[in-house]
Amino acid sequence: MKPLEGLLVLEFCQYMAGPSAGLRLADLGARVIKIERPIVGEGSRQLAIKNLFVDESSLVFHTINRNKESFAANLKDPEDLKSIKTLLKVADIMTHNFRPGVMEKIGLDYETVSAINPKLVYGVVSGYGNTGPWAKKPGQDLLVQSLSGLSYLSGSANDHPTPMGLAACDMLTGMHLTQGLLAALIRRGKTNTGGLVEVSLLESTLDFQFEVLTTHYNDGGKYPKRAKEGNAHAYLSAPYGIYKTKNGYISMAMTPLTTLVPLLNLELPEAYKSTESWFEKRDDIMDILRSIFITKDTEAWLTILEAADVWCSNVYTYKDILEHDAYKVLRMDQLIKNSDGQVIRTTRCPIRIDDERYYNEKAAPKVGEDTDKIIKEFNL
Repeated sequence: MKPLEGLLVLEFCQYMAGPSAGLRLADLGARVIKIERPIVGEGSRQLAIKNLFVDESSLVFHTINRNKESFAANLKDPEDLKSIKTLLKVADIMTHNFRPGVMEKIGLDYETVSAINPKLVYGVVSGYGNTGPWAKKPGQDLLVQSLSGLSYLSGSANDHPTPMGLAACDMLTGMHLTQGLLAALIRRGKTNTGGLVEVSLLESTLDFQFEVLTTHYNDGGKYPKRAKEGNAHAYLSAPYGIYKTKNGYISMAMTPLTTLVPLLNLELPEAYKSTESWFEKRDDIMDILRSIFITKDTEAWLTILEAADVWCSNVYTYKDILEHDAYKVLRMDQLIKNSDGQVIRTTRCPIRIDDERYYNEKAAPKVGEDTDKIIKEFNL
């Protein structure tokens, strides 16, 4: 039995942040019903990555919405809204990511829904919170990366602001929503009442940077300073970073520079021997290291450094990692199948409980695929 079996979740969310929380709840056993617009469904069905589609929905939609059901409803239609409110009476969780004010107009705001079902946990995802100058601004991943300062941490010193190459803000917010929902469920087990859980893309992205923002708060408000080349962390000293080798790259983690001196036959100038200089003179030191690492293959350096317990690694492509035994032993991928029998390879839930991995065979549903079944089951 999966830990969340028996929980019913109604998901009114679109795109990535909210649905990724629903994905994790479904992975762990909850029954997640997506409430979608008839015919067209939710927005990410047509939001394609590399223009890849399966059964008329984008591959990315299938990635985020596996193992869910779909109930088609027009929230502006009184009869459909009545059916939704009937479902809410028996649901454990409801989530949505409409802009502030939309659910109030529809009549599914927290106050209304909690009156229908006081035990329900109500989760909301917004872009920037419910108030303030950005409250109605589009909450989109790249925009939030750009507005939050995050794009000045990646890339190297002479690069333009560099966003992360995936929807990091969305996925972080989805994780925070999941944590909040589960915390509210635990509280409900003690008090028998539900509650309101709110997260925003901006707050989650600021929290993601808590380490460097705390530094900024306390160092006189200095800006992040990215290394000239091979930057991996704007606030860490040399040798932290990525270096070109004779046949590839090597990454160097938190290793005292003095540890590398005998291993690399390094002539370290007197000016670079103090720990303070390792950050202040980071670019100069990394230039010296670059001139050394380029002389040997990555594997040769790993043989030398790993034997001395230096924290370092190869820099792998997807092909490299997916063919490696370290990946294969995790059994991280799974095959899911849609109602037409089409098979999609994707990742599994990363959480293990009692040494059990959680796999699912069901792909994302078609729009309204489960409407008739749900109508009969709940007498809607």
